[in-house]
Amino acid sequence: MDALTLYFDAQHAVDVHDWIIEYSGGLPGLKDLGQLESVLQHIQNDDYYPTFDAKLTHLIFGINKFHAFNDGNKRSSLTLGAYFLTLNGYDYCVPQFVLQMENIVVEIAKGTIGRELLQRMVVSLIEDDDFPEELKLDLLDAMTHGHITDDLNEG
Repeated sequence: MDALTLYFDAQHAVDVHDWIIEYSGGLPGLKDLGQLESVLQHIQNDDYYPTFDAKLTHLIFGINKFHAFNDGNKRSSLTLGAYFLTLNGYDYCVPQFVLQMENIVVEIAKGTIGRELLQRMVVSLIEDDDFPEELKLDLLDAMTHGHITDDLNEG
């Protein structure tokens, strides 16, 4: 998709998070507005994240790992990722995205799945209906061996 990428602001992210907490439980509140704003600003920088899949990957990874919220960071990363897809016309892959990413966000939080593997999954979910066999094997390997990554220190 070569169209202009649409974004949302920190207030929208906070509103979505508050809705998630209200309906699924957890500790409300924002821990670090700067962390949230940083993720949302960075995805708008085409020098760092030139493609839509790179932007979506950083959005999911950053919301998940940088803990801007007191609770619900994994749920928020999944929901805001789905919203970002919808906002930018990728509605067709949102059901599969939510289904596949539900467990993946837990593995990201545990450090089992890093940014590179996440981006491969994001590309696959946008371009394909299912993960290719090689990606499935890499996911299995990561989850079986508990690969811990240092992606938190990147970009």
